[in-house]
Amino acid sequence: MRIPPQQRRLADGRLHLHDGPIDLIIEAFGETHAVEAAYAAAQRRFVTILDELCAELPLLRADLSGGGPAPQGPVARRMAAAVAPFRARRFVTPMAAVAGAVAEEILEAMTSGRRLARAYVNDGGDIALYVGPGETFSIGMVDRPDRPNLFGRATIGAADRVRGVATSGWRGRSFSLGVADAVTVLAGSAALADAAATLIANAVDIPGHPAVKRAPARDLDPQSDLGDRHVTVAVGSLTRREIDQALAAGVAEAELWQGLGLIEAAALRLGDRTRLVGVASRSYTFSAGAVLPSNEAGAHHAVG
Repeated sequence: MRIPPQQRRLADGRLHLHDGPIDLIIEAFGETHAVEAAYAAAQRRFVTILDELCAELPLLRADLSGGGPAPQGPVARRMAAAVAPFRARRFVTPMAAVAGAVAEEILEAMTSGRRLARAYVNDGGDIALYVGPGETFSIGMVDRPDRPNLFGRATIGAADRVRGVATSGWRGRSFSLGVADAVTVLAGSAALADAAATLIANAVDIPGHPAVKRAPARDLDPQSDLGDRHVTVAVGSLTRREIDQALAAGVAEAELWQGLGLIEAAALRLGDRTRLVGVASRSYTFSAGAVLPSNEAGAHHAVG
């Protein structure tokens, strides 16, 4: 028998929702009655999301570029829509956008018909944002979830087009084909940022390098959507030149998606090196080297 979804309020007032692989940290700002109503809406919507996704899991793990049936559930449709713009150029399944799509779905339930100042839903580091007039969010970027170190900051305002932040890398909870410690992407939605971060992190790579240990995804998870593709399981010592080479490949990938209007900006991290893409002529600030105090227990970003 499956453990039912878990819901609790943290000591600082934030809402924590957990069900299997889905782990959300949620915070809303505004008048007390609106915030409490938003939390109640998030709890109501959350209880069926995992079951909805499991019902369509074989389809969501498949390459949909060849046509066939379309996903039916609201979160599944968000996932498929997010990866669709990338499919012509890269292999990607809807699972690349699952965390961001879940965060979006919960945020929509919270904000529909309510007046909040701002709110976020953080699904393991993939974040959906609501930013009201005159409000801002400051997002701390973490380079590795197992030993968090905040290496940069993005400040997002109400006038900006960014409403989603996502991070991918070989050290994260999902498989990666590349060697990036972390790739953080800002985009118009959390699901879009999630898909793009996956692909950019895959591109940060040094193919065939002896210090990089890889294994077929299927050997690590028989149900992985990556099948026999080799994913990164360990990265040894790399020279500065090799790090720069890997980051340059990731920058080219990020610039491709930024040029096509699919992402707003990206920060790529490997070792002690960071590369930024798409920050020129933007109203938000996106800087490397800033260290922020973390207030996100169990998450891959600090949100303030």
